[in-house]
Amino acid sequence: MLKRKNYKFWFCTGSQDLYGEECLANVAEHSKIIVEKLNASGVLPYEVIWKPTLITNELIRKTFNEANMDEECAGVITWMHTFSPAKSWILGLQEYRKPLLHLHTQFNQEIPYETIDMDFMNENQSAHGGREFGHIFTRMGIERKVVVGHWSDEAVQKKIGSWMRTAVGVIESSHVRVMRIADNMRNVAVTEGDKVEAQIRFGWEIDAYPVNEIVEAVDSVSSQDVDALVEEYYDTYDILLEGRDAKEFRQHVAEQAQIELGFERFLDEKNYHAIVTHFGDLGKLKQLPGLAIQRLMQKGYGFGAEGDWKTAAMVRIMKIMTEGMEGAKGTSFMEDYTYNLVPGKEGILQAHMLEVCPSISEGPIGIKVNPLSMGNKKDPARLVFTSKTGPAVAVSLIDLGDRFRLIINDVNCKKTEKAMPKLPVATAFWTPEPNLSIGAEAWILCGGAHHTAFSYDITSEQMGDWAAAMGIEAVYIDKDTTIRNLKNELRWNEVAFRK
Repeated sequence: MLKRKNYKFWFCTGSQDLYGEECLANVAEHSKIIVEKLNASGVLPYEVIWKPTLITNELIRKTFNEANMDEECAGVITWMHTFSPAKSWILGLQEYRKPLLHLHTQFNQEIPYETIDMDFMNENQSAHGGREFGHIFTRMGIERKVVVGHWSDEAVQKKIGSWMRTAVGVIESSHVRVMRIADNMRNVAVTEGDKVEAQIRFGWEIDAYPVNEIVEAVDSVSSQDVDALVEEYYDTYDILLEGRDAKEFRQHVAEQAQIELGFERFLDEKNYHAIVTHFGDLGKLKQLPGLAIQRLMQKGYGFGAEGDWKTAAMVRIMKIMTEGMEGAKGTSFMEDYTYNLVPGKEGILQAHMLEVCPSISEGPIGIKVNPLSMGNKKDPARLVFTSKTGPAVAVSLIDLGDRFRLIINDVNCKKTEKAMPKLPVATAFWTPEPNLSIGAEAWILCGGAHHTAFSYDITSEQMGDWAAAMGIEAVYIDKDTTIRNLKNELRWNEVAFRK
C-alpha cells in the first residue's frame, strides 16, 4: 500500500557577514517571511522548514550533512539573499546527496525607485549572489533545479511544488524494491536489463522469487477473507456476466481476490513496492493475475508485465510523485497494441492482456471473466473500463548496455471513435505528440519499449528533472520534435553520456 510520508524541505538562505549584524537580521527576517508565506499558500504539497542563515563553510557543511541524515528531509531550497562567496559552499555541496532547488528570487518584488540607496543595494543583491551561487554548481558539475521569479507569484510557487514531487520521486527511488515472480519473457530484449547497474544508479533492489513460493502465500489466505473481498468487489464494480453462470463467475472472481490478498501480504511482509509477473511461468496459480494486479496498482504498487522490472519501478515512482495530488487523474502500466491509421483519426490503442490500473478510468468499471489463450490457465477475471481523456505523459526506461535512457513522450488521450464490445480489457487511446507518424518514428529511433509508465498527472519536465537527478539521459518527444533534430540529439547524447 502506498503510504504518504511526512516529507519536508529545508529552506536555506545564503549570505555573509560583510554588511554587519543589522543586515543579517533583515536577511533572517525576510527568509522567515518567505517560508511562512510559502507554507500558507496552499500550493506546495510539502512543508518548508526555515533554517538559520548560512554564512561559513563550516555551517554550510554541517547543515547539508544534517539534511542528508534527516529521513524526513527530501531536499533543500536555497536562496542567496545577498552575496555568498561560492567557495564557502564547495565542501557542503561535495557531501550533499539529496535534491536541491536554487530559488533565484529576492524579497522585494519591485525596485523602490524613490528610496533606493547603496545600503539597500548591498542588502538586496540576489541578482548578484544567485549568479555566484549558480557558477559553483556548474563548475562542480552538480545537478540542481533553478526556479526564477518572485516568491509570492503563484506560478513560481507551482514550479516549486512540482519540483518537490520530483524530489520525493528521487528520494523514494533509493527505497524501491521490485519483486519479480519468475523471470523475463523468453527472448524478449527490451524488458531485460542490468539489475546491478540499476541498483547502483537508481537504488532499486530487484529480486526474483519462484512462482510457487508466492503460491504458498496465496493458498494460505482464508476463505473468510476471500469472501469478504469478493463482496467488496461486487459492491464496487458492475458485474458483467454476459451469459456466464453466476456461481461459476463468482468462483473465477474469488480466485483473483485470493491472489490479491496473497500477493499483497507477501509484498508487505517482505517490504516490496512493485511486482512483476510473467504469463509464461504461472506455476500453480490458477489464473493469470488480472483483477488482483489492477487493484494492487490502484493501491500504489508498481507493476510490469513479462518480467519488465524497469517499468514496474517507474510506475511505482510515478505513483509516489503524484500521491496526494488534488484532482489526480491516474497513473498506470500500459502497453502499445494496435494503430488507427485513418487520416485525421490517428492514434494508438493502449491496453494489456489484463493489467491496467483503474485509477485512470472514466465512467463505470465492470468485472468480466473471459478466456485468455496465453498462460494455459482458468479464465481470469479482470476490470474493464475506458480511460480518461486529456494530456498525459508516457515514459520508457531502457537499458542501452552502456547507459540508461528515459524516453518521455507527451500524448493526448481521447475516446475511440467507436465502441469495442468484443474486447474484454481496459483501454486507453492516444495520439503521441507531435503526431502519430513523427511520434512513433521518434519512439522507435530512441529504442523505446512497448511497455510504458503512463500518467495524466506528471509533466515531461518533472520526469526530465528526475532523469537529470539520476544522472541519466532523457529524450523528449513533444510538439517541437522533428526527426532531423532528434537524430542529431541522439548522436550528441552518445558522446555526452558515454561512460
